[in-house]
Amino acid sequence: MVTRSHPRDFQALEQRRKQAARLFAKGETTLASVARQLKTSRQSVSRWYHDWTQGGAKALNAAGRAGRKARLCPAQLRKVEAALLQGADAHGFGAELWTLPRVATVIERMTGVKFHPGHVWKILGSIDWTVQKPTQQAKERNEENVEYWKNVRWPELKKTLQNRKRGSSSKTSLASPRSLRSAPPGHPRGKPRS
Repeated sequence: MVTRSHPRDFQALEQRRKQAARLFAKGETTLASVARQLKTSRQSVSRWYHDWTQGGAKALNAAGRAGRKARLCPAQLRKVEAALLQGADAHGFGAELWTLPRVATVIERMTGVKFHPGHVWKILGSIDWTVQKPTQQAKERNEENVEYWKNVRWPELKKTLQNRKRGSSSKTSLASPRSLRSAPPGHPRGKPRS
């Protein structure tokens, strides 16, 4: 039985190619049939069959890791994370706030590897760091007034708002002072009934 694999599960993909090689060796050359059995595309099976005829089952072995090798090894990433945990002040930055250009500077100082600030967020994601947006507060903020508002004034306002009779903003609602008054129900005056 063939199980669906994650697109980047290289071992499972290699197993599927080897299963295709076994089917080819048994004489199964109908590529559409092999594709259905392995739950893959005919184009992939066609490519595998071509490789198999050229180099045998060995030609279907995994090629190794995909993509470019990482420029920072795990030990360097741990070193960078330890430096970031010390804080921005410890590295000579004015405010205790990490920005991508600052992190790029620290990475270059610690490892000698230079990264564009736009790429640094990927490195931070690889060490499980997330974006933290600082809360903005007014320079004129008075904590005493804020506490008074939260604990005294706002609850008072909420009580008065809850006790107020609800009105309507609709012009057609009878509760509205601007509602249009209409004639009583029935036929309009002046038109005789026929």
